Amino acid sequence: MTGTSTQAPTALPQARWRERAERHRNRVDALVGDHLRRRREGVRHPVEDFLFTYYNLKPAQLRRWHPGVGTVLLGEDARARLDERFYTELPGGAVGLDTGAFLAARPVLDFVERLLSSVASRPAHLGCFGLHEWAMVYRTSEVRHGQVPLRLGHEGTDRVVESHRIRCSHFDAFRFFTDAARPRNTLQPTRERQAELDQPGCLHANMDLYKWAYKLTPAVPSELVVDCFELSREIRTLDMRASPYDLADWGYTPVRIETAEGKAAYMEAQQGFAERGAVLRERLLAVCRDLRAA
Repeated sequence: MTGTSTQAPTALPQARWRERAERHRNRVDALVGDHLRRRREGVRHPVEDFLFTYYNLKPAQLRRWHPGVGTVLLGEDARARLDERFYTELPGGAVGLDTGAFLAARPVLDFVERLLSSVASRPAHLGCFGLHEWAMVYRTSEVRHGQVPLRLGHEGTDRVVESHRIRCSHFDAFRFFTDAARPRNTLQPTRERQAELDQPGCLHANMDLYKWAYKLTPAVPSELVVDCFELSREIRTLDMRASPYDLADWGYTPVRIETAEGKAAYMEAQQGFAERGAVLRERLLAVCRDLRAA
């Protein structure tokens, strides 16, 4: 640590941190193994590929273990980390995060901390029913997943959009709306208003916890990054099950948000994700605070 914090870092003996690193690699391998196999075989997946295309952290990078800010590594094997960016040798021979270099190179910290704090300060709004995915194919023949049919067809999909009030607050969902769908949204999100509009019930805002976690790597402990990845993966599954696409051939049963039963199931899952996201958001904010104090 190269900052001014008076709190002593947690020092991990070599045997302990190597065990954590191995456990992390095994966990990631179990999560990404099917994706890597499909990639070798040239098979596209309409649900899980999103986690590696929209989110641009490569599986090999996700697999790389980092202890995070406030933790230093002991032992001769730790010296191999000195070849990696943002690691430095500390008094006593320990190896840890070069906080000063990291903060100088990661101005995104200010935005991430402001965004996460803003989202955490407001209540969760539920009941959007995943209509953003429907708005992305409204009145167009150019759908994002051309290899997957629409469950209700084009006309049925359009009727669902027209019979619901759409209130999407997340810019990175709204920007994919069709031209015909954008005026139907009660909000008009922009990148500049993201911290103002994102809210803790939004599926995409909770999925993006994974993005903010890896953008602050290696300051974020890798266990937390994977916790965010797992949440993002589960949310993505609900997002697509509630979408207009027919994913039965891929083993996904639909959440029929055009029905009362489907709406109830969606909101129940959304509430659960909001609660889990709140815990991860606070853990990420704790990393931000530790970086400021280091």
